[in-house]
Amino acid sequence: MTEKRLKPAYLDREAVASYISLSVKSMERLVATGSFPQPRQLTIQRVGWLVREVEEWCEARPASSILPVENCGVRHQRVELVG
Repeated sequence: MTEKRLKPAYLDREAVASYISLSVKSMERLVATGSFPQPRQLTIQRVGWLVREVEEWCEARPASSILPVENCGVRHQRVELVG
């Protein structure tokens, strides 16, 4: 029998930022300006973003006629030197 994986209902700050391919700071700026869905209160000390609202925001983004720059999406990676 195959195991069914449930789609999460909510995502935390880091997961949302990763999902929309923006930094946490950029995502928080969008929230502060009202350009991105507000988080929902899950418990007294925890909030999360409703996945459905994040997906709807993504779908509503306009198509772009420009291509991303060559290094777009490349994160700084820690390089370990050997020797």
